[in-house]
Amino acid sequence: MSVSLTVVNGSHPCVTVELALKLKGIPYKTLELPPPLHAAVQRVRTGQRTVPSMKLDGEKISGSRAILRRLDAYVPTPPLYGTTDAERMRIEEAERWGDEVLQSAVRRILWPTLARSPASLASFSEGSKLPPIPGPVLKAMAPVVTRVEFKLNRASQDGLAAELAALPGMLDVVDGWLADGTLGGEQPNAADLQIAPSLTLLLTLDDLAPLFAGRPCEAWARALVPDQGGHVPAGPLAPELA
Repeated sequence: MSVSLTVVNGSHPCVTVELALKLKGIPYKTLELPPPLHAAVQRVRTGQRTVPSMKLDGEKISGSRAILRRLDAYVPTPPLYGTTDAERMRIEEAERWGDEVLQSAVRRILWPTLARSPASLASFSEGSKLPPIPGPVLKAMAPVVTRVEFKLNRASQDGLAAELAALPGMLDVVDGWLADGTLGGEQPNAADLQIAPSLTLLLTLDDLAPLFAGRPCEAWARALVPDQGGHVPAGPLAPELA
């Protein structure tokens, strides 16, 4: 078995796939790309701009949902999609929402926040295997990096207030799935792995702590992803959260 995974350090869908590989006990190698240059590199390598992408015994697969399905077929135990058709339907619904709705919303919150707190950008490089960029240099690069990421992720300062207003409702959705057992079972499933890394990325923003306080989804996400890097001190989102 030969598995190589292309990632961006700290990317929530990349964390999703790495959690699945570890859960399945599959050894793998990683190729790390720097953001936002990864978009151009991936477009050439895979035809898509996003990470993660994986090569499994020569087979190329792109996107966290496609990769999780391939891994589940390749190593069926433990199963990522339940053991019955009804379980699979519930898990796939939550997984799809985590990928198509929550994941994008997180980017549209994170990048405007980092544009307001450029000194925090360096903290998201913790754990990277790439040569370190000095903090002052990274801070100077921040306006260019964030501008590119705004374009890639359709993020904007003007849209930030609406994204934050929608966030409590999204957390209600996750708490509902925890309550009905779709998420948070004894064995993590594909939806757990898809959603938890997005929440722990949001939890790196101190301004959002009050929105998570006392919610079941906070402890659940931190338990699944205990070592999420990055930290943005309180303040950048104060105008929208006042």
